[in-house]
Amino acid sequence: MHEKPRRSPGRPPRISLDQVLDSARRIVTEEGVDRLTMRRLATEVGSTPMALYHHVRDKDELLVLLLDDYAKRALRRPDLPADPRERVLVCTAAIHGALADCPWIVEVLTADDLLSTTSLWFVEQILDGLVACGLTPERAVHGYRAIWYYTAGEILVRATAGRRRADSDRATYRERVFADLDPNELPRLANVAARWAVLTAEETYLQGLTALVDGLLNTP
Repeated sequence: MHEKPRRSPGRPPRISLDQVLDSARRIVTEEGVDRLTMRRLATEVGSTPMALYHHVRDKDELLVLLLDDYAKRALRRPDLPADPRERVLVCTAAIHGALADCPWIVEVLTADDLLSTTSLWFVEQILDGLVACGLTPERAVHGYRAIWYYTAGEILVRATAGRRRADSDRATYRERVFADLDPNELPRLANVAARWAVLTAEETYLQGLTALVDGLLNTP
């Protein structure tokens, strides 16, 4: 009898860019951006890190593709009001609405070196609205930065607080401290301590955004 020739293991199955993006999106959504590596992604798609480089150069390019993909699907251009102040509010609210359910994207964007080119239209409208309201281009950039910091911070703080509450069914450290506040030393805090969690959970983003924009436009 002749032995059958051994079959070579062959190459890993071919993968598409869509498969790569789907797996990368699942990792960052469920585990966080820090857990996304080319080796981890290769394991997820059942391939090799080298095969991934046929689609993306590195992790940064992969993140940019994810950002653009999400922006194209979730970031809808709103109808622009004639009033420039309202344009700033409407465009910023649209950004907040698109990112509120995807905080990992905010985490990537706050690094300040990666961005989605699809979202630049919104940045342009905000800058243009601030300039049309009387700010210099330089002050408009500073104003946009303040608006973005407020928006990104609000999303990240709420997301982090939500995860911590979901992971624990006991009183938080803050709740234990607030329960024993001395009203003589900290009267204002003591007065609202029992309602703090409810009050800080209220949706006040638009009120805060409006106050911030008005403050920027009224600052000499």
